[in-house]
Amino acid sequence: MSYKLIRYTSDGPLAWLCLNRPEKLNAISAEMIAELNHALDRAESDESVKVILVEGEGRAFSSGFDLDMGMEEEPESGLDDEVYKSAIRRELTQDFDIIMRFWDCPKPTIAAVHGYCLGSSMELAVACDITLSADGCRFGAPEVKFGSGIVALLLPWFCGAKKAKEWLLTGNDKITAREAEQWGLVNQVISAEKLRESARAMAMDIATNDQLAVRLTKQAINHGMNTAGMRKALLDALETDVEVESTETEESRAFGEIMKEQGTRAAIAWRKTQP
Repeated sequence: MSYKLIRYTSDGPLAWLCLNRPEKLNAISAEMIAELNHALDRAESDESVKVILVEGEGRAFSSGFDLDMGMEEEPESGLDDEVYKSAIRRELTQDFDIIMRFWDCPKPTIAAVHGYCLGSSMELAVACDITLSADGCRFGAPEVKFGSGIVALLLPWFCGAKKAKEWLLTGNDKITAREAEQWGLVNQVISAEKLRESARAMAMDIATNDQLAVRLTKQAINHGMNTAGMRKALLDALETDVEVESTETEESRAFGEIMKEQGTRAAIAWRKTQP
């Protein structure tokens, strides 16, 4: 497969997946998801690959899922409500699945993030086994500002319900790397110049260990989280997101019209003026 929106690089026992859409701050589109799935299949099936790393090209790791990748047809334009809802569910499930592939991957996964790590790209980074952040990186989940829900509701499992509610309900998109580290979303904060070098060094440490022990240890940790109810909770939350995305209100209709005609900033500014 020829990749257009990612790069796949072999580096000894490591496979690097680089989000490569810098002009859009590596916003994750449906085409990028397809390429990521193919690249993960490739790395997982390659016996020489021991660790998979994901990074972003340009100024950011990623700004999240592309706002332009959603359904363009609204129910009133001819789609039956249930048909429309099913289409939304298929799309969000695709988004959910690419995030959780990094969690479910049989090989260790490492995210090296910089610049911005927002929305569902933050969830993807958190889903990796280890997350390293450049100092100065900004995290956040601004979905509620756009009338959207959370695709993979991982935050409560890593930073606790109180902090997750604070960040998700306010739509905070200015969480510092140090805050993310303090609350368990990031393993280490490193200078931007040394981020890739540090991620590679950690990956090599893992790659030189007994691979059966590494694989089974990852499985045991993930199994413990799932036994505690994480997977079921995430799937339940995904259904809630389907409800959010497929339910139109007067507010969401007005917001959508302003965003379409005047842009995102104007729509958010309008929302702040509402009682």
